[in-house]
Amino acid sequence: MSRSVKKDTLLKVAERLFYEHGFRGVGLKQIISEANVATMTLYNHFYSKDNLVEEVLKQREERYWSYLDSHVEMDSDSPFILAVRAHGRWLKEQSYKGDMFLRAIEDYAETDNEIENIARGHKSKLLKYFQQLAGRKGKDNERDLANQLTLLLEGTTSMTTLIGAEKATEYSIAMARMLVRHTS
Repeated sequence: MSRSVKKDTLLKVAERLFYEHGFRGVGLKQIISEANVATMTLYNHFYSKDNLVEEVLKQREERYWSYLDSHVEMDSDSPFILAVRAHGRWLKEQSYKGDMFLRAIEDYAETDNEIENIARGHKSKLLKYFQQLAGRKGKDNERDLANQLTLLLEGTTSMTTLIGAEKATEYSIAMARMLVRHTS
């Protein structure tokens, strides 16, 4: 395996294991074993477990935004609904057991490290995304609508673990339509 292929393999394996078992439930030995690489290979790419977690979160966030951007037509009549629908698809395909960013915030809260900053930054970016979208669409109370839609997506993510992504998304789309309808 080439150097970049090994790094990609480590990131994929680590993300899967962290997602399935939590950040604290997975050790570097397990990641090294399942990625089928040498210990030094891991340390050539990541100087610590925290650094690996940081890179996993950054990569996941990049994939999420690429996914959202590929499904939301900003000039459509209802980009808000498209965003909620895309988020629901993401949940079904990539995040059916909950939100990795919320887990990171919980696991690394008040530890004064970059992991929590990355995870909180992801949530802030979602809020800003909806606020900018509301501004582009000429909506009053951009901040209120952004907060409401962000809460809606967070709730959708949480409910996915209880009722499944399809049903949670169905309810969220109905709620998003009401929110958008009631803003000018």
